[in-house]
Amino acid sequence: MGTLPAKPSLDQLRKRAKDLARAENVKLAEAQFRIARDHGFPSWPKLQAYVRRVTEHGDALQHSYHQDVGYYAERALGLLASAEDETPGAREPFDRWGQPLTRDGARAVVAREHGFGSWKALRRHVESLVDSGEPFARAYRAIEARDPDQLASLLDAFPGLVTARGTNGNDLLGMAGATHDERLSRILLDHGADPGRGNVHGWTPLHQAAYSNLPHLLDLLLERGAPVDVHARGDGGTPLVVALFWGHREAAGKLAEHSRAPGNLRVAAGLGDIELLDELLTSGRGGAHRGFYRPHSGFPRWRPTDDPAEAKNEALSWAARNDRVDALRTLVARGADVDADVYRGTALAWAAASGRLAAVRTLLDLGADVNFRGTFGGPHHGEGVTALHLAAQSGHVDVIRALVESGADPGARDAIFGSTPEKWAEVCGQPAARELLR
Repeated sequence: MGTLPAKPSLDQLRKRAKDLARAENVKLAEAQFRIARDHGFPSWPKLQAYVRRVTEHGDALQHSYHQDVGYYAERALGLLASAEDETPGAREPFDRWGQPLTRDGARAVVAREHGFGSWKALRRHVESLVDSGEPFARAYRAIEARDPDQLASLLDAFPGLVTARGTNGNDLLGMAGATHDERLSRILLDHGADPGRGNVHGWTPLHQAAYSNLPHLLDLLLERGAPVDVHARGDGGTPLVVALFWGHREAAGKLAEHSRAPGNLRVAAGLGDIELLDELLTSGRGGAHRGFYRPHSGFPRWRPTDDPAEAKNEALSWAARNDRVDALRTLVARGADVDADVYRGTALAWAAASGRLAAVRTLLDLGADVNFRGTFGGPHHGEGVTALHLAAQSGHVDVIRALVESGADPGARDAIFGSTPEKWAEVCGQPAARELLR
């Protein structure tokens, strides 16, 4: 495979084709075709189109890599959500391209960021992506296939890939983290990938490793200098906070060794840091840096308030999902509402969904309503759900037993699907939970 520099020149490629045609005594079209094929492109026009787009847009160009047009529509909505949330950097492309904060405006922005004048033009390009020879798309497919040899070969042939960006500013290192294959991340880092680079949402590889609870990848990124105090998707959205949001205690523990920023009630409760918790509750400073509230736009919009009670009630759910029973007791003793549903889930709901048996039992002892109907997750999923629905969905049999023994109603129906916990277990492929709930 021929090597194409990070900033290719169409004039140089044309000269190479002419030189090859003379040297090999072949027609110019044949020489052009050989050069295109040498770089992995199916034709000279495809290679030309790629080089023109890279030359015109430079480092700002976003490369297509996913073959589903719907993927780009979802990314456009995600970009719009971050812009509306005032995430730093997400509003900037709307201003740069003079587009309104609407669905069509977001699609126009995504198209222009990819080097196309319209959504229709981007769609045509995406539909032919698999046969286009585009290096970034090929590298993405190597990552999807977990093929380190192919990825390394592409990085050698196209050195610019290591700094190139895909849709919404996602780079290959961030994508590699989502595969849970540390080999791919190591290859990219060895080729010069920046471990601290964020996408348009501010999301860095360290955020991704925390999101996926990958302690070995966290070690690798930290060893290579990944910054720990970077905020994504709102003020306070550090990698530590992302890990705590999902109750990923192992990842959170590693990150907390480096920094406990932003050091608010969420962090103190999630880590079970009772000393910090007491200090924040006494000083009233625990509600700071709560701009981050969702890891992706699948969760509905919300804006935290400055109400100290809200911050305290919210922290209760962060203690629950991380199984911090001492923090639960401390917060309730200091006035937290055990049944508060501050943002998509009560403490009991999060404990049940996360399989935190100790937290479930503690919350029930503290007076939590075992049949409370609240919200959870996305707006098209968790409305009018009970803790038993969520335990059934995830197959946490020990939690199901504890809830039922405390009076949970197996016949409760959620507000969207009208389904019982047993039905949730069936739909979510949890046979043991379904059998128990029968």
